Amino acid sequence: MGNRIEAALKGENPTVIIRMKSGFAVLGDTQFLPGYCVLLRYPSVSSLNDISIEERTEFLVDMSILGDAIIEVCKPMRINYEILGNTDAYLHAHVFPRYIWEEESRRKMPVFQYPRENWSKEEYKFSIEKHGLLKNQLAAKLEELMRRTYK
Repeated sequence: MGNRIEAALKGENPTVIIRMKSGFAVLGDTQFLPGYCVLLRYPSVSSLNDISIEERTEFLVDMSILGDAIIEVCKPMRINYEILGNTDAYLHAHVFPRYIWEEESRRKMPVFQYPRENWSKEEYKFSIEKHGLLKNQLAAKLEELMRRTYK
């Protein structure tokens, strides 16, 4: 992910929605749940426990603001937040919208329980052509929410 953050800093990461106080809000590489986003901590650290209480607060508030933006733009029934770090050992938070149209058995399980192919199907892969409008809507909503939060 270091490369994604470096690319974000250079303006070369197409998934970047906006720079937030604690890092970068990005659209997920796959969009089988429209509006799935990730908050990438910058500067990068291994875990939430590696930063001060103040920095943790900023990260967690930014994570929740990202959830608020997804709620307002995508209208899911709820948001799931996950901070794992088991595969990618750097602090990042997955922000998953959950929808009423999901199979009930799937909706009640963690998103990572979805079949592996959902994470790699071409039809779900992020692209500016398919997801540019969503990205712009989330950016506008995040700018508004951050202005109100960080007066």
